[in-house]
Amino acid sequence: EWTKVMNTNPSVFQAARHPVDSVTWDDAQRFVQRLNEREKTTAYRLPTEFEWEYAARAGAASDPTWDEIRAVAWEQDVTTATTHPVGLKKPNASGLYDMLGNVWEWVGDYYNEKIFADPTPPRHGTTHVLKGGGFLSDVKNTTYSTHAAGPGNGFDVGFRIVRDPLPRD
Repeated sequence: EWTKVMNTNPSVFQAARHPVDSVTWDDAQRFVQRLNEREKTTAYRLPTEFEWEYAARAGAASDPTWDEIRAVAWEQDVTTATTHPVGLKKPNASGLYDMLGNVWEWVGDYYNEKIFADPTPPRHGTTHVLKGGGFLSDVKNTTYSTHAAGPGNGFDVGFRIVRDPLPRD
């Protein structure tokens, strides 16, 4: 989808079905802007940190066990040291693939300079939040509640978007 919208691919790992990687927060914003222009809408955006975590948790009340993480996430993969095709691991309970591992994902919120997210994110900051861990992340950081600041390694950073419901007439 990135290539269709942006006509380029910044990824270090350019194999078929791999997530786009090496994306800055500004790159993700440009993608969202172009997608909205292309579809003549304003419905697409990056999720907030809490929206991302809600989608990743898929109803789970607590963080997953390490075995559960390994079933759904590419993590600590130093042997191949690359992203992996999307959808090869087990989806979460909502049917979403790769919410944990593979690439860190940008969200719209600024990082609060703390270990955990605040209920109300800061309105200003110097960097944005990354969620989910990447293919090189250790298992303890590849979980729903990890609250990290970008840009990380860069080559293991991507994003996912949300689409707000269209207003009813």
